[in-house]
Amino acid sequence: MIPTINESTFPQEVLDSPFPVIVSFWAPWCGLCRIINPLLHGLQSEQGEQVKFVSVNADENFRLANTYRLTNLPTLLLIDRGQVLCRFDHFTSHDDVRAAFATLGKILGGLANTYSYTA
Repeated sequence: MIPTINESTFPQEVLDSPFPVIVSFWAPWCGLCRIINPLLHGLQSEQGEQVKFVSVNADENFRLANTYRLTNLPTLLLIDRGQVLCRFDHFTSHDDVRAAFATLGKILGGLANTYSYTA
């Protein structure tokens, strides 16, 4: 399950996270957002606890939408240590979605080498 966060919890959940965070901006009326959601769940299962996943309803969190200059939904941001590492926001087809998730998987694989999980 991908938790939905809001403007008040965003700093703690995303900006202060010790792990990279995938932020999915969506809206209830967005059909493509519903298509991407199961893919996000799959990616979340693959990544385990190495990456945090959250979603933000852009309609209810206008300040965040403005801060990250959203022009399209869905928009996916990969944020690490408060910095946006990559952004996916111009989906026009299923092929675009698949390509974005393939790229995101490669980036996350590279980030996994940056973090040490030894006790």
